[in-house]
Amino acid sequence: MTTSGTDLHDREERLLEPYGMASRDSRGRVHGEGIDDQRTDFLLDRDRIIHSTAFRRLEYKTQVFVNHTGDHYRTRLTHTLEVSQISRSVGRKLGLNEDLIEAIALSHDLGHSPFGHSGEDQLAELMEDHGGFNHNLHCLRVVDLLERRYPDFPGLNLTWEVRESVVKHYGAFDRPGLEAFEPDSQALLEAQLADIADSLAYNNHDLDDGYRSGFLDLSDLREVELFRRAEEQVIGRYGAIDERMLVARAVSTLIDGQIQDLIETSLGLLEEFAITSVEAVRSCPQGLIAFSPEVARLKSEMRDFLHQRLYSHPLCLRESRRGKRTIARLFGEYKRDPSLLPAEHGERIDDLGAEVVICDYIAGMTDRFCFKEHQRLFGCDPDYQEEAR
Repeated sequence: MTTSGTDLHDREERLLEPYGMASRDSRGRVHGEGIDDQRTDFLLDRDRIIHSTAFRRLEYKTQVFVNHTGDHYRTRLTHTLEVSQISRSVGRKLGLNEDLIEAIALSHDLGHSPFGHSGEDQLAELMEDHGGFNHNLHCLRVVDLLERRYPDFPGLNLTWEVRESVVKHYGAFDRPGLEAFEPDSQALLEAQLADIADSLAYNNHDLDDGYRSGFLDLSDLREVELFRRAEEQVIGRYGAIDERMLVARAVSTLIDGQIQDLIETSLGLLEEFAITSVEAVRSCPQGLIAFSPEVARLKSEMRDFLHQRLYSHPLCLRESRRGKRTIARLFGEYKRDPSLLPAEHGERIDDLGAEVVICDYIAGMTDRFCFKEHQRLFGCDPDYQEEAR
């Protein structure tokens, strides 16, 4: 017996709290499509994102450590999957729409350039006089325009709700042309959750990757109060265990503790503000998915520690400079000779301008392809300048 679209929506709504976003209440897509009897709108969004080229490229884009530096470090793809797992787990407890949460979580990093935030900073500098570069807005550009998989429309033609979450990732916005996404209203709870799960995932897992890399040792990790508390719980449960296993279990424990705090605090806020509908979420004067003040403070301390001891490590900074130098040289060379661009990109220059087209092309590159392209065009590794000093 098959399940009809109506049955899928009915089952979804039985699981949702009144403040969860139901698929049948979606504002729809820019380009109208027929009804899919096998999937709700948000499930269809999820599937389109997973099958997109931009999603596959996340496997070879930097999270903290550039892709080639080790097989066991997190990439944009593994980070994205971790955000999806955490946010769905919390969303289930809160009675939110897990399919929408997953679509938002899986799409949230599609606009990132190669080489992490340093690559984004370099593109923003190069595009300063041409509209700038912001990975959230570029993500919207990817799903609305740059993905080319369907003959009936550009992009992925995602629902309004997923596209709104892309624009409102980490707060308010004031860019012209985005008024349709209602900048004065709060994001859906599903979007708020995916945002906070993003920060939860990368802060905690960067501790693990920092330890694996050798940039941080156990004594360094113990400077972080949240880690110390988690380590004490692990030792209390298992006693003396292998150090690497101790770190792994401590990181897992501190994530579990933050998730529990997030659930309890968010449920308290929903009750405090008497939230009983999606409309009440949107009109609330503040976000409703949050950590308690104490955990928020401790997370802030951990974030400061990571910035000072990991992200500013000399070897991390060297890789960041290498990535920025690679992007800058490629950008300059493509601008000097646009014929070096693939034909489908070069064809767009008359309509959009060379800088925008070049930015789109470079932003879509993976770390390794960016290095290979540098080698192809210049016959050398981008490190040669630094090594020559």
